[in-house]
This record gives sequence, structure tokens and C-alpha cells, in this order.
Amino acid sequence: MYSVCIVDDDPSTCRALRRLLDAAGYQTTAHQSAADYFAAPESQRPDCLLLDIHMPDLDGLSLQRKLNEVGDAPPIVFLTGRGDVPMSVQAMRAGATDFLLKPVDEDDLFAAIQRAVEEGKAKLPASGADDDTLRARLALLTPREDEVLSEMLAGSLNKEIAAALGIAERTVKMHRARVMRKLHAKTLLDLAPYLSLMQD
Repeated sequence: MYSVCIVDDDPSTCRALRRLLDAAGYQTTAHQSAADYFAAPESQRPDCLLLDIHMPDLDGLSLQRKLNEVGDAPPIVFLTGRGDVPMSVQAMRAGATDFLLKPVDEDDLFAAIQRAVEEGKAKLPASGADDDTLRARLALLTPREDEVLSEMLAGSLNKEIAAALGIAERTVKMHRARVMRKLHAKTLLDLAPYLSLMQD
């Protein structure tokens, strides 16, 4: 099951959320401040960060901004007792997947966490994604893009792919760009994890 980290300065809220999520099968950790979260081992980076807005020192929005600046922001769901429209807009523009108000319906909370985890997996580079995620991305390819990918994985150049498939070289370039985007790959090396799945 997925890991969820709760950052909320209210100990009773942390305990209640941990009981709820643990019972649902999630692996949970909790911190009562942004400083505590940053002090945690890097290996504890969660699949979803359940974040309060109003906290001492660094508030939730500031923590989100700092995580974005260092490029280590897990998928974030805000859960706060005192939120307003400008806050929610700011949070969502900065990449949060949901903005929920306390008290929250548990079904709404579970759904928000699931959405956050799925969005986080979709944004992973190929080297960090699991096989199910890679297969889901491959399923997005059109038959022609699938053919182009096979040629790319074989090391063919654009003009060689064009000749093999009977299409223009500029069309190959267009398909290559779409393949790279759909598979979340920036370089050809990023396509390596797909090779074994293409051979299955």
C-alpha cells in the first residue's frame, strides 16, 4: 500500500488521521511542523503528503513552495480547518492535487489520496516508474507511434525509420516527439525501461 505523510501541528489530528489511514492499509508517518518533516530521513519521502495550512514557523503553503524550489515535492493534498478560495487557488496553482476542509469525509479523503498518488506516479521519469505505470503509458501510444518506438529502441535513425515505415522523415520526428512526451522520456536512455515490456 502507499505511504502517506501527515504534517499538522495538532497532535490529535495527526493521531486520528493515522488511525484512519492505517486501518485502510496505508503506511503513515506524521510530523507536527515543517522542520520535523525536513529532518526526516530522505528515504521516508511519501507517496502523498497530507498537509495543513496553518502551522507555526513555516506554514503549509510555504512548505509546498520550498519543496517545489528544491524539486522534491511529493504529491500534496491540503487538509485544513481554516481555508479560503485564495489559499486553495494558490495551493492548486503550485501543484497540489486537492484542497480539503476539516472535518473531511473519509471517502473524499481516500479518493483525494488516490488521485494524488496516481498523479505522482504519472509524473515519474521512466527509470522511477513501476511496470504497471510503464504499461499504462505504452497503452497511450497509437499503432504508428508503437512502430516508431520499436525502431527507436532498435537504434534506428530518423531517416532509417522513415524508410522502414514508408513515411516522411518530418513525420517520424513528429511521432518521436509524441512518443517521448507520452512516455515521460527526455533522452533515449529514458526509454530503456520500456524495452523489456515491448518484448513481452
